Amino acid sequence: MSKQKFTLRGAVYLILLKGNQILLLRRANAGWKDGEYSLVAGHLDGNETVAEAMAREAKEEAGLEIKSEDLKVVHVVHHISSYEFVDFYLTADNWQGEPKIMEPQKCSDLSWFPLDDLPENTVENVRVALENYKNKIFFSEYRWE
Repeated sequence: MSKQKFTLRGAVYLILLKGNQILLLRRANAGWKDGEYSLVAGHLDGNETVAEAMAREAKEEAGLEIKSEDLKVVHVVHHISSYEFVDFYLTADNWQGEPKIMEPQKCSDLSWFPLDDLPENTVENVRVALENYKNKIFFSEYRWE
C-alpha cells in the first residue's frame, strides 16, 4: 500500500503601498471568503519564481506591470488550513499602470485603504500577516481552525 506524498503549496500576496494606503480587493464568486477584502494574490503555477508569480498575478488581477526584480519578499507564513501553504508577501516600490479590476467575475472592488485602518471584513490571515509586516516580523505561522 503506497502512501501519497505530502504536498506543500505556494501562494503570493502583494503588499502594494501608496503612501500609507494599501491596495485591497474584495473577493467575489470564488467560493472562499467572498465579500471579504484581501490583497492581490494567487498560487504559484509551477516552473516560476515567487517574484514571477507575483508579477503575473498583479497583471492578471489588477492590470499592473511590475518587474520581477522590483519585487521584494517582506513576510513569509507557513499557513495550515485544509491544505498547507507557504505564503510569500511581497512589496514593490515601482510599478506601471493604475490598478483596475481585471477579473470582474472574481472581484467586486479594488480600492486603496489606510494600512492602519483596514476594512472590518478583511480576510483574517491577511490581516495577521499585515500586522506582522508592520512589526517587521519576517516569518510567522498561521493555523486556520
